[in-house]
Amino acid sequence: MQFELKAIGQDGRVEALDLEAFDRGGAVQQAESRGYTVIAVRQRAALLGAWRGGGRFPVVLFSQELLVLLQAGLPLVDSIETLAQKERRPGLRAALERLAGTLRQGRPFSAALEQLPHLFPPLYIATVRAAERTSDLGAALGRYVAYAIQLEAIRKRLVNASIYPALLIGVGALVSLFLMLYVVPRFSHIYEERAVQLPMFSKVLLGWGQVVEGHGALVAVALFGLIFLAVYGFRSVAIRARIGDLLWRVPALGERMKLYQLARFYRTIGMLLRGGMPLVAALDMGAELLHPSLRTRLVSARRAISEGKPVAASFDEHALTTPVALRMLAVGEQSGNMGEMMDRAAAFHDEEIARWVDWFTRLFEPLLMAAIGLVIGAIVILMYMPIFELAGSLQ
Repeated sequence: MQFELKAIGQDGRVEALDLEAFDRGGAVQQAESRGYTVIAVRQRAALLGAWRGGGRFPVVLFSQELLVLLQAGLPLVDSIETLAQKERRPGLRAALERLAGTLRQGRPFSAALEQLPHLFPPLYIATVRAAERTSDLGAALGRYVAYAIQLEAIRKRLVNASIYPALLIGVGALVSLFLMLYVVPRFSHIYEERAVQLPMFSKVLLGWGQVVEGHGALVAVALFGLIFLAVYGFRSVAIRARIGDLLWRVPALGERMKLYQLARFYRTIGMLLRGGMPLVAALDMGAELLHPSLRTRLVSARRAISEGKPVAASFDEHALTTPVALRMLAVGEQSGNMGEMMDRAAAFHDEEIARWVDWFTRLFEPLLMAAIGLVIGAIVILMYMPIFELAGSLQ
């Protein structure tokens, strides 16, 4: 979710910030971690990374092209100016020129990025800021690109797995609507004229047909109203959040959603640690990726880690790990290679999620087809049942 905040900066000026966070509290936490005092928070309808020129700002593509130019030996300012010159979209070109202008004033790259919070997510800015301390901007950009590509690959797997079931549901719904709104009313009219004796369920179904035939406009308005409510509910952040909370309570599905968030959290923390960011600061940065229930546990785990307790034990105590991740984190803590172990734990769980998605879709698709077939078959049978009974009586 994206939020617009009014906040007082360290210099005492009131500034407008655009931040991406899981909820309102996460946005406030991000602003306060940057030294701002939040005055007001308002949710925006814009997507993550939406830029004022329209569309979606290509952060990964920008990082890839910038990395190539830096590896070719161009200075940072010249590289960004080169990207601005080749860009044809006015809004994007203006944003890149603003970046280059800020850098020419002698300010750090991270400070230039912070002036465009509606373009660059906080995680990207934090990665660049950590790289500036170690002077390895190219390596940091490479890590972020790899991180974004891996997250996108997991997201595409989930989306691709949902396409076929969504098509089945859509086609089944259209066929059912055609039967209920067009075919059934005509059958009900025929049976009504001939005074045919109907079974109970057929009476109910054909009674619906008479309602549609007699009050078609009202039924159409009600149908469009339901569609509007469904679209509104899908677009409403509050309703989606409530649905998400309900899904979290489903035992099997909730565990997989938790595992997906933990894998993304591990990958994010691993990237920040390998970039040179301290662990506690990395945990604060990664907190916004978690569900509010997990974020509350992370606050307690972070407090324990700040008091000197082991990372693996703190995560395990507050249910922020799995048996496999617990062992990996313990090994990483002992060897001083926590960042790499976080990445390995994330990769392990990503593969586990992918296998579960494949298994679930293979099981769910035939069950869904069977359910749709039963619904459509029941409608057809109830329409034709009087004809079957009449044929049987003639014999």
